[in-house]
Amino acid sequence: MTPVISVENVTFAYGDQPAVRDVSLTVEQGDFLGLIGPNGSGKTTLLHLMLGLYAPDSGSIELFGEPIEAFENGERIGYVSQQATSQAGTMPVTVREVVTMGRFPHVGHGRLTDEDRRLVDEALETVDIADLADRRISQLSGGQRQRVYIARALASEAELLALDEPTVGVDAESRDAFYRLLESLNESGITIVLIEHDIGVVTDRANRIACLNTELYHHGDTESFVESDALTEAYGTTGQVVHHHH
Repeated sequence: MTPVISVENVTFAYGDQPAVRDVSLTVEQGDFLGLIGPNGSGKTTLLHLMLGLYAPDSGSIELFGEPIEAFENGERIGYVSQQATSQAGTMPVTVREVVTMGRFPHVGHGRLTDEDRRLVDEALETVDIADLADRRISQLSGGQRQRVYIARALASEAELLALDEPTVGVDAESRDAFYRLLESLNESGITIVLIEHDIGVVTDRANRIACLNTELYHHGDTESFVESDALTEAYGTTGQVVHHHH
């Protein structure tokens, strides 16, 4: 089975400041990969490289088996950035309108069909925000906004969901519900790559861990990460992972 993402010996720097150095990893179909590391460790940069938002200085990346520079099927990817919730506050659009945007790559210049509308309704139901469909996104809480962007990705029939610290500023109860949603989506077959600063949350939810601090200190299953010294090596202090329910 072709990996969803394949990263080979990738290096990237901002000027003379290395952000990612000689990183190789794969994300297989159905993986739930937690990408962790200290602040400034290159996590967001690596995710941007994986999604083709940045071009590596050296090395190669493939998405769904295609060289990333030639990849054009953006609708296969749902990306929720750190800024998604704050930017949403200024958008004068409804929840349904945002989720419907997920259908635009499939519609082209045509008109929305009944099937497109059904997929939008289904996405709203899946993330449990159907009752908010006509609400302006600016009126939603941070946790609700994140669900809107997940729904947009589902409406586009995305196969890969990439999230960069999606629960910053979200209350604990909403955060737990959000991660239960991610687990459910992963069980339905969607591949997930998640950046999250709470290591306990990652080890509870993800089945694979990539631990980064410019260089990759661990890439493998969650159990082997918990048993390794990667956390101490990457963070430079004695770390302790207190959760792990697999």
